[in-house]
Amino acid sequence: MTIFELGTCIGGQWSPQIGDPDVTGWLTVLSYSVTAFLALAVWRDLKGRRGRAFWAVLAVLLAFLAINKQLDLQSAVTAAGKCLARAQGWYANRRIVQVAFIAVLLAGVLVTLAGAMMALRGSLSRNLLAVVGLAILLGFVMVRAVSFHHVDLLIGSRSLGVPNNFLFENAGLLLIALNAVVLLRRPASRLA
Repeated sequence: MTIFELGTCIGGQWSPQIGDPDVTGWLTVLSYSVTAFLALAVWRDLKGRRGRAFWAVLAVLLAFLAINKQLDLQSAVTAAGKCLARAQGWYANRRIVQVAFIAVLLAGVLVTLAGAMMALRGSLSRNLLAVVGLAILLGFVMVRAVSFHHVDLLIGSRSLGVPNNFLFENAGLLLIALNAVVLLRRPASRLA
């Protein structure tokens, strides 16, 4: 399969469009964007101090997730996988590849969290809310990637009239944003 054929196949199953055109979708994009901006501000304020790399990675990750929230890029990856599986003749055995993909994604999540903990040695207490928020956010990403039907029912249902996936996703963002605001309000001498 050539890259052109792959692109044509993906284009038949996915196109860039607004993924969550409702109010909660746009509020989540706004939450990602504001939190990415706050993370960038903390990164800027931490010149030469521990934790700066953590906040830089967080800013980039949050900006990517803001874009992904509306473009639904994971659906393009899924479409690419289906196209390759059919073209290469292993579609009937795709479950093995799906499990391997989830395992690699889980390993990436665990490595990211371990890297965050290492990057924050000595300053974890000042950044703990952000680490917990990141863990919640990465947990949400994993739940969405695995897409177990009973989990989809949980995050697809509503609490107090609001979709649970909105609450789950934004809880992590809120913790990260709160941590960023606390750090930005501290005098520079206390950030060291």
